[in-house]
Amino acid sequence: MEEQLKYDISGGIAEELTINLKNIFLALRSRKFFIIKIFVLTLIFFISLTYILPKKWTVSADLYISKSNNTNYFEVNPYAIEEVGGLNSVLGGKSDPLANEIEFIQSPRVLDNVIRENNLRFKKLFDIIPTVKTGQYLTTEKFLRKPVKFETKKDTKIMAISYTSKNKNEAYNVVNSIIKNYMKLYNEINAKKSKSDKAIIQSEYNKAKADLDKKLRSASGLPSTSLSGAGNLTAMSMFSRSAQNAVSNIKGQYVAGEKSRVEITEDAARVSQLAQKLEWANLVDEMSDVSKVLVIKEPRKLRSWEHSSPKLFINIILGIIFGIIFSIIGVIYKEITDKKLSYSMLGNDVIYDLDKEYNKLCAELLANSDKKTSFVYFDDLSDSVKSKLKGLSNSQIKADISPEFKTALKPVDNVVLIGSINKTSSENYKLVKHIIESLDKKVIYEVLVN
Repeated sequence: MEEQLKYDISGGIAEELTINLKNIFLALRSRKFFIIKIFVLTLIFFISLTYILPKKWTVSADLYISKSNNTNYFEVNPYAIEEVGGLNSVLGGKSDPLANEIEFIQSPRVLDNVIRENNLRFKKLFDIIPTVKTGQYLTTEKFLRKPVKFETKKDTKIMAISYTSKNKNEAYNVVNSIIKNYMKLYNEINAKKSKSDKAIIQSEYNKAKADLDKKLRSASGLPSTSLSGAGNLTAMSMFSRSAQNAVSNIKGQYVAGEKSRVEITEDAARVSQLAQKLEWANLVDEMSDVSKVLVIKEPRKLRSWEHSSPKLFINIILGIIFGIIFSIIGVIYKEITDKKLSYSMLGNDVIYDLDKEYNKLCAELLANSDKKTSFVYFDDLSDSVKSKLKGLSNSQIKADISPEFKTALKPVDNVVLIGSINKTSSENYKLVKHIIESLDKKVIYEVLVN
């Protein structure tokens, strides 16, 4: 089977690239034991890496973080305000709901403590060469470049933390330390905020209470019922100036009384509202030492066989993939460098089995009967092959790199090359083909014999 691909080279010259798929298939089949050897060795190598490479363990934890105004009673607290995730949230865009929390947990306030608690220090370069930093505590930036991850699970308030280390106890302790120091910082932030809020509300409440007490003490005027008994006096005011003055005085005192009552009612409502806020502020202050970070997936100590890498299954897959790649590369290298004739060195017109394709060769020679055709053979031929070839042409030339061989080819028009896979010298075969082509002789077939 042949696959022909045509392409144009710049300048308008058309060339034809022909790939003989049968030659490729036969080349692979002839080297199947070589391919299997490379494939198995590669697979064994990758499997052995599972037991040779240093093991790494990954410890993870999940934290649920409540962000409503420093209280776990967001649903019933009328003064709690849910924090928003920045400008994108206000405008309806998507944002990480825990972006601030990830910044907090990655801050030196948290990670510096983690580094010191777990004695994480700069090591020697390649574990061999000491440097000026060797033995010093890691910086926060260097720690974040290690296999530690902080990420928000999609559309949730759950933060996932993971840390990978060659020491499974170190991985467990580091994750625990991160959680502990983050919760400590979170509680400090909550405590300061709640105390600040309480102080502001307390100050406003005291001011409002003092104003209300002052207005109660200075309240003046008549109550609203005072005008109900002034009907006769109002009638007399039509005939008496002194009655008119009395009625006017009563109305003035009534207006002053209503004004005082409205002011006192407003101040009382404000004091009542501040009193409720102060009550919640006191509750939040009491709760400020209670973390709003809930560990929903506790870090746990891993067993020796629970390492995250290397994984046997992954190494088997890699072994299979690279086994195939290396086998193909090995076959190509062998085909190119083989000192004996191989299938990749053959052209497109090949007789692979003289017994089965004898008629095909006869038909080709018959079609070129008006031209002189000669058989050029490289190795000694068996009697059966000689007899078959003699019936087709009496001209049989022994391949050789010599002037005599060149002279013998001059009267010939077409050539049939006869060689043996893994027997004929590949170098001689290439050189003879080059001589034939340089003499403008056509190789009509390449015949393979045992």
